[in-house]
Order: sequence, then structure tokens, then C-alpha cells
Amino acid sequence: MTKQPVNLTEWETREPTRGSPLEGPVLAGNPAAQRLAETLTQEGRIEILEMAHGLELRASSFVGRFALGDLMVTIRPKISGLPLMNLLRYAYRLRHLDLFAEVGYATSSASFEDLLIHQLAAEASELLARGLHRDYLRTESVLTTPRGRIDFGGYLQVVSRAGVGLPCVHHPRSEDISINRALHGGLELAAWMTLDRELGGRARRLANSFAARITPRKLDAAGFDEAWHSLDRLTSAYKPALTLIQMLLNTQGAALTDGTSSTAAPGFLFDMNRFFQALLSRFLGENLVGCEVQDEKILRGVFSYDPANNPNHRLPPNLRPDFLVLRNQRVVAVLDAKYRDLWGKNLPREMLYQLALYAMGQEAVERRATILYPTLDNAARQQVIFVKDPLRGMAKAQVVLRPVNLLKLDLLLRSKDVQARRDRAEFAYRLALGTPPGVSTN
Repeated sequence: MTKQPVNLTEWETREPTRGSPLEGPVLAGNPAAQRLAETLTQEGRIEILEMAHGLELRASSFVGRFALGDLMVTIRPKISGLPLMNLLRYAYRLRHLDLFAEVGYATSSASFEDLLIHQLAAEASELLARGLHRDYLRTESVLTTPRGRIDFGGYLQVVSRAGVGLPCVHHPRSEDISINRALHGGLELAAWMTLDRELGGRARRLANSFAARITPRKLDAAGFDEAWHSLDRLTSAYKPALTLIQMLLNTQGAALTDGTSSTAAPGFLFDMNRFFQALLSRFLGENLVGCEVQDEKILRGVFSYDPANNPNHRLPPNLRPDFLVLRNQRVVAVLDAKYRDLWGKNLPREMLYQLALYAMGQEAVERRATILYPTLDNAARQQVIFVKDPLRGMAKAQVVLRPVNLLKLDLLLRSKDVQARRDRAEFAYRLALGTPPGVSTN
């Protein structure tokens, strides 16, 4: 049975209007769909409300696609096509390979996971063209032409069977290694995930090319971890492909076990917060001249238990902003990435409280913490909220809301000339530290 499509973008709310697929008792009589709706709501991936006249969907920072009863819900990011693909490549250090002619599919209504699958297929094709990595594997076998070391412990057994060979322990080079098995499993997963027949066929053909050279195994947590930890300078070309497979597993919401099986949720949802934080981490780290950027560094000492009133001997909670910017070993900026367009949407109280604590926890004269948020609106400007003493009305700290125009960032990253490098450095400075020195922000 064909499922009815419901399409919305990140942070959009879709109500059960008359004649829409959301109208009426959509999930009635479907306990599995009701449990899924409850789980997705509790996890904050998307809020699904059963109302008297139908379903209401409230998207958040998660994008992707999932089946909900007779519905196929697709949540798309606001930025799409080539700009999104370019930013994804940059954030996760993916190679700029020849994808789908770079014209049709990327600029159409491609789903988020299909963009990842296209890139994975291109990475796998590149690895096959270069030749799969081979490694030496310990092998015990009876050989008529001895190789390696003769296994004298097994010699008597061969003689007793009147065998004509010798038991040997040798190390032939083989493509049947963990990193190739993980890539095969990732392609199989990709072929199953996509609804695009042409893309699924390409992923399946590539998986079959790997299957002819390895012992196919179902992708599980242990196998993927083994492949990831086997990466070294000889296999560094595999890192982009394994990164994509990990992202697909995240979009799938797969709960990989440490055994031989995996449990997949009926859908593929990826948290764009992860992407946005990775994007800013690399951009600021590479372009913030004269500064050091530390990711998720703990701000210690903000909270502490009174030793005389801590009967359970618990450790105090710590604050962990996304980025600390240091200059000459001194913190000059506390930054937090929030994937929510705060130019067009209100600032949630929990975000304000969190950033207020980041600001108050600093020793600087000007206590300030900054939210970096994505936008596509050229009119977006910096906003400042003062944290005041409720009795005297004096400002004690500042929470800054600073927009990151993703389209502008995409253009800056595409340009490769000398001026572009200067522009990227200036843009990074403005994101981290605001306006140039000497210019007031009030």
C-alpha cells in the first residue's frame, strides 16, 4: 500500500487542515504507530500530537524521513541542494568527488539521506577504481608447496591421514578485512534506505562488487568499531566513506548492539545540530587567526557542593559550551552552536538560561556568551540580551545572538583566491568576537 506523503521543513508545524493526510483519526487502531509517535516525541526528534481532529506535527532540528502508519513523513532542511552538500563535505572532510553530474539531483528535492548515499556511492566507486586495501591475514592450511612456517604440531595428524601436504602457517594478503566488510555493509544499508530506485540500484551493484571479494557479514557495532579503529595512514582514503556510513546509521536511528544483529527504527532522522557544530568547529579552527578554538571544554568551578552539606559525596555538575576561544591562553569568547533560526523564531528560555550561566561563569570584566545560529535571511543581525541585577537593574552579563548566514558561508568556502582567505578570516572573527575592535555593539 502506498503511503501518503507529508512534507515539512525543519522547525515547521503542520496542522491537520481539512482534506490533508493528517486529518482524522490517523493512528487509531495502530498501536505500533502510536508507540513510535510517543517515542519520537519523548526523544525530541519531532513532536507528534494526537488531537480530536487529527495529527499535528512539530518539526525540530531533525531532518530525514520516517513511516508513521499510513503516512510517509519527510522533513527537509531549509538549505538544500549543492550548498548543503558543499557544507556537509566541508564539515565532515568529505572529498569533492563527481556526484550525479552536480546538476539535477542535488538541486532538486533530494532527501537528506539520499545526498549522503550519493556521496557514499562516489566514495566507494573511487576506492574500487584505486584498488581495495589488502592486509596480511594469519592462515593455517595444508599445502603441497610449503609457504610460511611449518606447523609441526599438526604434522602428525596429516601423516596419520596419509596426507601429501604440510601444515603451514602463512600470511597471504587479502581484501577480506574489517574495513572492506564495513564498507560492504554500509552500501547494503544505503541500498535499503533509499526510496530512489536508480540510486538504490547503484548502491546495490557496488555492494555486490565488494561481496565478490570478501565474506559478507551484517553490519554491527563491533564490526564497525573494528573497521574504524583500523584506520591508519595506509587506509586514510576510507575515512570519508566510514564517516558517511556512521552518519547514515545516525540518520537511521539504528540502535547497533555489540552482538551480531542491529535493530533499526522505521525511519531516518539526523540531528542537524551535529552538522552545524562540526561545520563551525572546522571553520573557526581554520580561519580564526591568532586564536585557539577548543571544542566542548569544561568550565570548571561554576558549581560546587558545600562540603558540610553533601552527604552523598556527589560531584558538582559542569558547564560544557560548544567552543572556547582563547588568545594568549586567556578565554576571549564562549560560544554555543544552536541549530535554530533565532532571527525568525523566539529564543527558548532553556537556551537563555544555559547561555546566561556560561556568561556568569567567566572571570572576564565583560561577561558574555554567544549563541551562533544558522539563517538564510540576509536581514539577520546580532541581538544582545542583558542579564541584569533584579534589584539594581545593572547589567551583570550579556547573551549575544549572532547569525551565521549559511549561503554566505558556502560562497566563502567555494572561493579559493587570496581575497577569499581574508574574507573567511574576517567572517570567522565576526562570528567569534563580534564587530572589529573599537566598534560599539550597543
